[in-house]
Amino acid sequence: MKVDTGDTAWLLVSTALVLFMTPGLALFYGGMVRRKNVLSTLMHAFAALPIVTLQWVLFGYSLAFGPSIGGLVGGLGYAGLAPLATEARGTVPHLAFCAFQMMFAVITPALVAGAFAERMRFPAYAVFVLLWSTLVYDPVAHWVWSESGWLFKMGALDFAGGTVVHLSAGASALVCAVVLGKRVGYPHERHQPHNLTMTLTGAGILWFGWFGFNAGSALGSGALAALSIVTTHVGAAAGALGWIVVEWWQRGKPTALGVASGLVAGLVGITPAAGFVSPAAAAVIGFVAGAACYFAVVGKERLGYDDALDAFGVHGVGGAIGALLTGVFAQKALNDAGRDGALAGNVAQLGPQFAGIVVVGLYAAIVTWLLLKAIDKVIGLRVAEDEEREGLDATEHGETGYAS
Repeated sequence: MKVDTGDTAWLLVSTALVLFMTPGLALFYGGMVRRKNVLSTLMHAFAALPIVTLQWVLFGYSLAFGPSIGGLVGGLGYAGLAPLATEARGTVPHLAFCAFQMMFAVITPALVAGAFAERMRFPAYAVFVLLWSTLVYDPVAHWVWSESGWLFKMGALDFAGGTVVHLSAGASALVCAVVLGKRVGYPHERHQPHNLTMTLTGAGILWFGWFGFNAGSALGSGALAALSIVTTHVGAAAGALGWIVVEWWQRGKPTALGVASGLVAGLVGITPAAGFVSPAAAAVIGFVAGAACYFAVVGKERLGYDDALDAFGVHGVGGAIGALLTGVFAQKALNDAGRDGALAGNVAQLGPQFAGIVVVGLYAAIVTWLLLKAIDKVIGLRVAEDEEREGLDATEHGETGYAS
């Protein structure tokens, strides 16, 4: 096994950065709920870590990246990861690549949890995470990122997970919000964030960790990683600005929550494009994603669904916008593994990008609906109304986030 130590070092650091994003997401989401549900919300992120980690080792990685079965899913040849110990994948150890991808698998179902915060039973959530990871995330990762996957062969570009992570999570989040229904009293009762300081801290951690998320996907420490670092940062900054501009225009004041939400929207939007576009294009993608996600979030009340922490409005809408704009701004000159987009003369690239958005969105939504219905029938999805009013920290976990 011959590996490049520099590439391996960067991938290992990136793995740690992406792991750090899951506690960052916990803080980001945790600050936006009411204080009686803060631990419950943090648990959604932290519980995904052990559940998905063991699933990934036992069979999840094999389903996502194992030898393909018809371009639809991997076989079980990598189950238990034993075959990976002495193999290389490109210039890095296969186990390093597996560990890096594990962190993506961990955070994705935790993103979905933002839609049903403050009302789902924890046992139902644990079962949902296991089944959703197996039946949604793993096959979609195979379609898009495995060289044998059917969307990969079609030419769909997704550098670091705009489709695989954010769109699949966002589409599933919308279904979760609809199936579970609105929180008690919503929208007539105020459901104010209890700690925006926590949310902004989480947003900062996400921004920091996202350098590993995107630049780590270069799988090496060279020019492509450098491009991805820059486009990621520019996309986040432009996303924050895009959200602030439209919020200031619409509401008369820019908000701290708007900055946090906008930078995350920008990060989501640039994720599929990070290694395929220029920094200038990243600024456009981030700004458009920030502005569009703002309108998606404020529009949920008119549409009548309760996406508690805007998982669909930010990750679903931002992921779709990023995937489509990748097909506009991509330049093969920046990345030999990519393709030219519409502005470089290849309008046809919009076809596989749009196909990936539609297919992944529909597949994730349909399977999520089926899973929720089955889980509800067997063990029940939602806490009782009196438990919801008391708060899930006490009723689901027997704890309180604050002593007074």
